[in-house]
Amino acid sequence: MKISVIGTGYVGLVTGTCLAETGNEVLCIDIDKDKVKKMQDGVVPIYEPQLDVIFERNIKAGRLKFSTSLEEGIKHGEIIFLALPTPEDEDGSADLSYVLGAASDIGKLLTEYKVIVDKSTVPVGTANRVAETVAKETNVEFDVVSNPEFLREGFAVEDFLKPERIVIGSSSDKATELMERLYKPFVRSGNPIIIMDEKSAELTKYAANSFLATKITFMNEIANFCEKVGADVDMVRIGMGTDSRIGKRFLFPGIGYGGSCFPKDVKALHKSGKDNNYNFDILNAVIKVNDLQKRILLPRIDAFFKGDLKDKKIAIWGLAFKPETDDIREAPALYIIEDLLKSGANITTFDPEAMENVQRKFGDQISFEKDMYTAVENADALIICTEWSIFRTPDFSKLKSLMKEPVIFDGRNLYDVKDIKEEGFYYSSIGRQAVK
Repeated sequence: MKISVIGTGYVGLVTGTCLAETGNEVLCIDIDKDKVKKMQDGVVPIYEPQLDVIFERNIKAGRLKFSTSLEEGIKHGEIIFLALPTPEDEDGSADLSYVLGAASDIGKLLTEYKVIVDKSTVPVGTANRVAETVAKETNVEFDVVSNPEFLREGFAVEDFLKPERIVIGSSSDKATELMERLYKPFVRSGNPIIIMDEKSAELTKYAANSFLATKITFMNEIANFCEKVGADVDMVRIGMGTDSRIGKRFLFPGIGYGGSCFPKDVKALHKSGKDNNYNFDILNAVIKVNDLQKRILLPRIDAFFKGDLKDKKIAIWGLAFKPETDDIREAPALYIIEDLLKSGANITTFDPEAMENVQRKFGDQISFEKDMYTAVENADALIICTEWSIFRTPDFSKLKSLMKEPVIFDGRNLYDVKDIKEEGFYYSSIGRQAVK
């Protein structure tokens, strides 16, 4: 099939590359000329495991191409994916200006039937708004479909090629048939393609992300309470997770969720509720608790240093909002860095992939080191913000010898409390008693 993808951000690039992998002819469109030129030359603009391999393979095979011409994209694809940004607006709602702007331009260029697919995460009713916008510009037949993505950063290629389910919101038999044909190679193992109306498909994405954010936030609340009463959140987590009604995933406490999806989608659903005279009280609490959780280590650090962080050297391991990505959007590490800088601390950092992105934000206000051990040399304390695998089994003897003081504030609970006590560290984690 011939597919066009409008927008080559995270979702658009993964979508286009993975659709090319199953033999489709994919043309990706972006207005950024420099970015398009780099992709034409085989440069992947984002870090995502496995993406570079299939990206290069499909470019060489001629199945994956890039252009800045929207007209070329509309002419090429029988199915046109809109994978455009829907950033958070000032009031928490999703900004649909990119999506609706593209819809208007598409309407002006249509000469034959197309299926226009909302791949971006959009509020309930957006498919109708896209259809109305296109229809104002053309009399040519078209259909609008909602097809939300469920891609985890760090596992996006795997999630696209082997999806647990595919959700298609469509009221058109013709469009539904084309979408089912497109996705059939991805569900040969029997996982479902779920057909529903457009509004239900749009809400499914928001509901799924908001539920997972709520689960994370609830566990963080439990962890905070564990510290108050002397319980161990690891034991509580295991006891809860073995209940099949609850499950083991998303029960790991930490310093809050970040990234491009959860923060934005929770706020957007909350705002959508308000717009429809419904108040999501539970999402109010999720937003509030998560904002506080991102900074939960700071009072502990301040107390440890008796309110004087000026000129203290603080090392930070992990800058991305999660491992296996270079995405720093809403990353807890950023909030910690900002507050430490205000306190006069000197900050050294290491992250396997995200340092370049953080450097764009902070410049020379903080140091970026070549490896995890260089970052901790003469440090008064180490803060762990991202659970990269390389941080899980450090050489504690080396770590202790390099640091000025053996002090760790662990926002991801990477280490066993008993083991690290034997290593001679002061260790403060989430939902467990501090080791002194």
